[in-house]
Amino acid sequence: MTAEQAPCVLVLRALGLGDLLAGVPALRGIRRAFPGHRIVLAQPPGLTELALASGAVDAVFPAEAPGRAVPGLRHWPGPPPDVAVDLHGNGPESRDALAALRPRRLLAHACPDGPPWPARVNERDRWCAFLRAYGIPADPRDLRLPRPATPSPAPGAVVVHPGAASASRRWPAERFAAVVRCLRAAGHRVVLTGGPGEDDLVREVAERGGRPGGDVFTGGLPPGPLSALIAGAALLLSGDTGLAHLAVAHGTRSVTLFGPVSPRLWGPPPGPDHVALWKPGPPGDPHGATTDARLLRIGTGEVAAACLTLLRDTRARRRATGEEVAHAH
Repeated sequence: MTAEQAPCVLVLRALGLGDLLAGVPALRGIRRAFPGHRIVLAQPPGLTELALASGAVDAVFPAEAPGRAVPGLRHWPGPPPDVAVDLHGNGPESRDALAALRPRRLLAHACPDGPPWPARVNERDRWCAFLRAYGIPADPRDLRLPRPATPSPAPGAVVVHPGAASASRRWPAERFAAVVRCLRAAGHRVVLTGGPGEDDLVREVAERGGRPGGDVFTGGLPPGPLSALIAGAALLLSGDTGLAHLAVAHGTRSVTLFGPVSPRLWGPPPGPDHVALWKPGPPGDPHGATTDARLLRIGTGEVAAACLTLLRDTRARRRATGEEVAHAH
């Protein structure tokens, strides 16, 4: 039997970078539970390289919709999936999109036999618990990605990513720039990244940070070079974005700034390598048009101190192992 002839498990999680990486532990649970099946993930095609790098899926079925809406799956080319798994959400829309393909078995929160939806749990824990309710073991700690074969474009640098999909999760540019100046004054090479449409923001932080035009990656790096950049970095400083999940996946130390959403829900796993800064308060709107008030309560001194502390630990560890780090400032 060829891979294409094997029975298929179709998994729907047609969301963003952070959603994909938070779903890796659940995808690996599915992979282990169905070793003789072909695992196909319905997701945006731009994330194909990272999805395949997880080792949890065999192929990607292109599926995307604006925002976090449920995409149509009517262009599914094969026979009905043997098993369909809804990791997209808890509503009838995603369940119905999979049910329309007439799978032999459908696993979804919105199915009559589906488990109840837990409201205030970490995203990794949520989907692993969902699978366990169906008798499929999954470990939320099983989230690491292999190191990319592509070399980093800035090995050993501190990566600062000031952008975010919504303004409510975007710390002010002048504050990012103040931290960049502090890190450079301490002797660290700092590179700036931004996603599509964030070039002006990245250039503003670069200019205010004292190095206009230097060490700036604009336009949104493709997934391969972006993954290599984060995997080879000394540290990532960002808001609550997909890159923060990529740092966790590659074991890169990180400082992540949270505002409208608590890190208990979307933050890194507990441990000394990842610092999640957040000021407690009522939940805000993660898709809001203005910077969240809790995010504005995080000061530049607090962020710089967190970064420098982790960087000191990184340098000490690399000196102890004899690893050399390239620096430019």
